[in-house]
Amino acid sequence: MDNHHRHWGLPQWIAYLRSKDIPIMPRSKLFIEALDGEHVSPKEMAGIVMCDPFLGLRLLRSAERHRSNTLGHDTTTILGAVQQVGVDGLTNAAVESALCDDNNMGLVACEARAVLSASIALHWAGNRADVSPEEVAFAALLGEIGELMLWAFAPELPQAALDELHAGRATRNIQAQQQAVGFGFKQLSLALIEAWALPMLIGQLVKGADTPRANIARIASDAARHIQANPRNPALPDDVIGVKAFLPGVSWETLLESLPIDDDYRESVLQAVLIGAGNEH
Repeated sequence: MDNHHRHWGLPQWIAYLRSKDIPIMPRSKLFIEALDGEHVSPKEMAGIVMCDPFLGLRLLRSAERHRSNTLGHDTTTILGAVQQVGVDGLTNAAVESALCDDNNMGLVACEARAVLSASIALHWAGNRADVSPEEVAFAALLGEIGELMLWAFAPELPQAALDELHAGRATRNIQAQQQAVGFGFKQLSLALIEAWALPMLIGQLVKGADTPRANIARIASDAARHIQANPRNPALPDDVIGVKAFLPGVSWETLLESLPIDDDYRESVLQAVLIGAGNEH
């Protein structure tokens, strides 16, 4: 990155990244190329997209362009995006897309965190009858898109934020990002969602508007970050207690089933949440 780019603020990065051709993960290209278009179901295609936030973003933008021509409803789920573009649209995405560098460990870690966030959000939100789990999962998948775009096109920036954390000059991610680049990566995600004219609901859920599904998406993202940092992270009980407020009828055990942690630590978290919640079970 040249010195000119180093001095850019948030508006310049929005303008720069909004026009970039969105790459996809190499594994997604392989999975899509291996599909038998005549026998693959939309649900199977959605499963591939669920595992690649770049592909999810690319498909959503394509679906929204198609929707604007047909005057349909906003596309707010992965399955909805797949149904809008069809097998041909997904295949074209694999053929036309540039590929992410999966040797970029920062990008790989951030992408894996987004996928884990979506998985946790899908399971948690599935326990509320008044929300769409798929919408919550899609928002969680795209919640890291600002940081992901930086890892893809300006990796020095998110790496500088990590360096702030690792050096002890910052204790929280948002503090590290502000110190390293002058803005938070969630700000960039929200600004890009607006710049790309993505559905308003997606932006509201990523922003964390005070609704049950937005809070579920937010806490799922927090839990994914905590698990990635440390599979036995002591912050996990607070995440589970936090999401229980929006899923009051769901057992602690059901909430914990969604987390990819060791069974012995799952039991430790269960005991911690029971104590932390005043022995409510």
